[in-house]
Amino acid sequence: MKTPFLFDEFFASGLEESISPFLTPKSRKWGKNLSLKSAIGAASCLLIAFTLSFINASLSAIFLSLVYFLVGAPALLATLNDIKNLEINIDVLMTLAAFLAVMIGSGLEGALLLVLFELSHGMEETVSRKARSAIHNLNNLSPKFAHVVADDGTLYEKSVREIAIGTHLIVKNGEIVPLDGQVLEGTSSVNLVHLTGESAPVVKKPGDPIPAGARNLESALIIEVNRTNADSTLSRIIQLIIQAQEAKPKLQRWLDRFGKKYATTIIGLTCLFAITLPFLFSIPYLGHEGGIYRALAFLIAASPCALIIATPTAYLSAISACAHKGILLKGGIVLDALASCRSIAFDKTGTLTTGELLCTAIDPLSSTTISIDDALAIAASLERQVVHPIATAIGKFAAQKGCPLIEIQQFKAIPGSGIEGIAQLPTGPIPVFIGSPDYLHLKNSQSIQGQVLAALSVGADRFLFRFSDQIRSTTPALIRQMKETHGIHSVMLTGDNPFNAQNIGALAGIEEIYAGLKPEDKLDHVARLSEKGGLAMVGDGINDAPAWARATVGISMGRIGSATAVDASDVVLLNDDLHLLSWLFTKSRKTKQIVKQNLTLALSVICLATIPSLLGWIPLWAAVILHEGGTVLVGLNSLRLLRR
Repeated sequence: MKTPFLFDEFFASGLEESISPFLTPKSRKWGKNLSLKSAIGAASCLLIAFTLSFINASLSAIFLSLVYFLVGAPALLATLNDIKNLEINIDVLMTLAAFLAVMIGSGLEGALLLVLFELSHGMEETVSRKARSAIHNLNNLSPKFAHVVADDGTLYEKSVREIAIGTHLIVKNGEIVPLDGQVLEGTSSVNLVHLTGESAPVVKKPGDPIPAGARNLESALIIEVNRTNADSTLSRIIQLIIQAQEAKPKLQRWLDRFGKKYATTIIGLTCLFAITLPFLFSIPYLGHEGGIYRALAFLIAASPCALIIATPTAYLSAISACAHKGILLKGGIVLDALASCRSIAFDKTGTLTTGELLCTAIDPLSSTTISIDDALAIAASLERQVVHPIATAIGKFAAQKGCPLIEIQQFKAIPGSGIEGIAQLPTGPIPVFIGSPDYLHLKNSQSIQGQVLAALSVGADRFLFRFSDQIRSTTPALIRQMKETHGIHSVMLTGDNPFNAQNIGALAGIEEIYAGLKPEDKLDHVARLSEKGGLAMVGDGINDAPAWARATVGISMGRIGSATAVDASDVVLLNDDLHLLSWLFTKSRKTKQIVKQNLTLALSVICLATIPSLLGWIPLWAAVILHEGGTVLVGLNSLRLLRR
């Protein structure tokens, strides 16, 4: 029953064939990074062929043929397809130069060009695949099937794609809400962290709306569907990501335009020189001094070998250095994007803060018969029965204070409100409760806007627990360093309330703050800020995914972020160390400088090799050595970025 749905999901995803449900696990493993694997295999064969060329020419030719089979045949087919579509680009020039090298007896040089070309193509293909994997993981977050409540009360499973508006569903404890709807029966707390980025639970009772993607924490809920799968909250987030990806700047467009013009110009000049050189220099068409030979030498010398590796080697070196620092970059182009950023936007919870609640105060609401330490001990004894962010904060606070636990009997959870029981105190048993202040009708607690609160009752005594986010210790220094060292303006974009946002912003040193934002709101602010210059967006949850895609660079917290968040972003801080952002921006600007140097060096070498080859001053073998020497220099220059 579920297999056809898996096939439908794959065909609709637009992802690479290696995740196809038609493939066996073993075949799927071989299908990943196939282009890169072919290039590595061809490089090994080329090295063997070169070594054997001094020992056994026949055996060397066999390994050289393998090189052309592994990387030459695919490149030739792609080139023929490009020519058929009247698309002349740098790929066509590379392939043409390599195969013409065979015609003039320079098969090793041609094979080297093909191997370098395929290595570059394989790296680019591996990186670009990450963009669509975010959408695939978002689809996996939402349940594919839901439990439908029939008119007679029976339950049956049905695909969410087939569920119509008005259908009644049951969402059990711990399950993800499959579709947007309205609560009909039951009261429970839900976690909206996947949608808002905030981990504080929200109470849902009959009549309240509930979005797809929310996790039910307590008792079962019966909801009435009011949006189909195509219009659900998660589906809208997916669409936002797609739209943002389409609007994201493509920093490599100028390279593509240059490559097309370069390839067309070189091919045209080669044909022109082959025809006109015999007339200009009174030389024959054929032979080692002929016009065709010189024209082919010009084409080989002008093949952009150094240009092809100028950017990948620089980026690869920088990426390796970043990896040693615990920073994952999804492609070298991210470094160029970072170097262009003039602003950086931070999510609050889980980014500027640790994402964990901290108990900051316990306030008695009137004269009480028990001490604050006793109240804390009772609260910790009640909360140890449940798994909840507030419970965790109270437990840690009690442990720090050294409060002993108290025996609680007749423990009972009140869905959406809190927990109650009978505490066995030295003075005798007494009813206790901890949970929502509204449950105890504490009107004066409403004046404390924006804070996370919990109320404790011990008999007639009332206490109010206050909680706040814990700001990361490195955050203030980072914000200051980003401004002073890099001249980057910091902004906060958060789904939390303005009160908490302003408090954290004041501690961090951020003055421009936007609070209470939905994913759509974040996307609008990111679009506006991006118009003022490059913008980096730092967050930890998939609610930040649309903003990541629209920003110049999306940066996620890898340790606490979800798998989807990691896939959707361009940069992942594997150890959640925000202080590394300053180092990363320095590395990005250094990388941009190295890339410019490489391109200048590569073009200079091409000019130095091509013009003398046309005049006959440099034979083909010397032109190749000069050309490959430039390639080595470009590679060595790139290796400077390995320094950490």
